[in-house]
Amino acid sequence: MRMLGTQFNKGRSSALRLLALLPSESAFTIYIMATTIEERPQLSEKRSSYDDDKKGLEEGIAYEVTEVPHDDLEKEKLDINTQYTPEEYNRLKRKIDKYLLPLMWLCYGIQQTDKTALGTMATFGLRADTGLVGQQYSWLTTVFYLTYMCFEFPSNLILQRWRMGKTLSIYMIGWGIVVLCIGFAKDFKHLIVLRALQGFFECCISPGFILVIGSWYTRSEHASRALVFQSANAGFGVIADLILYGIGTIEFSRPNAEAWRYMSYFLGSLTIAVGILCLYFLGTPSEVPWLNPEEKLMANTRILENHSGHDRTGTTTWKWYQVRECLTDPCFYLSGANAFLSSVPNGGLTTFGSIINTSFGFSKSLVSVSSRNLNVSLASLEVILYTIPRSVTSVLIFICVGLATHRIKNIRLIVMGLATLPPFVGFLGMALIETTDKTKWTKWGMYFMTVPFVLSLFLAWTLIPSNLPGRTKRTMTSSFTFIGYCTGNMCGSQIFKSTDAPKYVPGIIGCCICFGLEFLVIIIWRTLLVLRNRRRNKAMENDGLTDEERERQAKEYGERDMTDFENPHFRYTL
Repeated sequence: MRMLGTQFNKGRSSALRLLALLPSESAFTIYIMATTIEERPQLSEKRSSYDDDKKGLEEGIAYEVTEVPHDDLEKEKLDINTQYTPEEYNRLKRKIDKYLLPLMWLCYGIQQTDKTALGTMATFGLRADTGLVGQQYSWLTTVFYLTYMCFEFPSNLILQRWRMGKTLSIYMIGWGIVVLCIGFAKDFKHLIVLRALQGFFECCISPGFILVIGSWYTRSEHASRALVFQSANAGFGVIADLILYGIGTIEFSRPNAEAWRYMSYFLGSLTIAVGILCLYFLGTPSEVPWLNPEEKLMANTRILENHSGHDRTGTTTWKWYQVRECLTDPCFYLSGANAFLSSVPNGGLTTFGSIINTSFGFSKSLVSVSSRNLNVSLASLEVILYTIPRSVTSVLIFICVGLATHRIKNIRLIVMGLATLPPFVGFLGMALIETTDKTKWTKWGMYFMTVPFVLSLFLAWTLIPSNLPGRTKRTMTSSFTFIGYCTGNMCGSQIFKSTDAPKYVPGIIGCCICFGLEFLVIIIWRTLLVLRNRRRNKAMENDGLTDEERERQAKEYGERDMTDFENPHFRYTL
């Protein structure tokens, strides 16, 4: 508040620029309160009109006023876009990249490793050591996504209303504690409770990170920046696989050590440590302490071109008309359907990927020893090593796609469609090719072809901040999309039944069907957005406005938290 008082004495423009970061209803109150903070000359007469107060502000003196016209504040918010040079924006963007992207990459990589490590732990004896039988192992994944789904909407609502960085950090520390406790589990009851809690704590991380990207970057940067942290799905996986390989070697010297427990201790401790780090560094432009006030203002000004306001737009009010608008928007359902169809294979590979890889027959000729534990350990270590090339390839694909989407406009949905084709062939090959010593590398090659499938899921997530102005509508769509994601993962873990081992043919064929349907969904989705943009371009020809006036109105509508249906100047990213 003292800083605001000082700014008022320095001049009207600086003061209103700071107020522009706040909701309008709060700005009026702070404007009045700030004028009473610093010493000022006694007035001989009360100035009650805004014109007199404006004159006083221009002379460097803040007077007590009763009201600041709303339109004047809005004008200040929109006009400041021209007060920064491209060089200043680029310098700020480099600083944001330096602070934000490495941390998000690390957090997302840890989350994915914590979630998928269950498969690695299973190859090191988790199922035998905890007495899992039948479909109990599959239920450990199902219950994770069940609680993930149930708490998705409440967690997204908290992200909208409270400080996003602090929320994500607290959730991360919570799931780190849960992962640590998995190492102490003795039976199925312990594991299923801990996995349920893990799903609860991890439910807001992916949607939260997508919203963080939307609050810092322009629409043309959303895909490339999101793919940076999403590449940790494989990039950090390489590092984690090597570390887990090292932990797994414990069983060479201590056959009864149960290495999977040490994996849990390591991953849980790492997650807690990084969560504590996030308390300081992670958040939106208005939250983080590593930007000064001027940089925070510049960061919020930079994203006005998204036509969806800044990072505090629409955070104080839940708008039910935007909920109703979601329910009438076909893209709302297409986003959820795409997430579901992409996540069925994801659920299967997350839960059974390492086990399926083992079934190709790599470890049969590796060793022949009398110790069952040593034989299992060597087989499991070999599987870990064979997953590393797959992860490296995934990172390279993410880098190429990130660069392409940044330099070439409107190709996200095209890439999404193409990304479903190789995994369709790969899954079909795994199901139809007989498993022998001669075909094991061919089947591994089919498994390798499934690498790009996550692009159709991850790029669809980036369309949420890019195509959905209106904070309530964005929250609703994000929640529904991730509910589809959870449902798909639950189904994916259940269609791979223990009775179908080691080939899991029914589950693999089910994944092929999902890829085919997803390809059709993506075609329909892109066609719909193209038609919407064409209709708006045609209407624009007769609106009588200049390009500058349209851009100004589009930004103003964005700051008013208007949706894509309400803003005629909004164009969809394809």
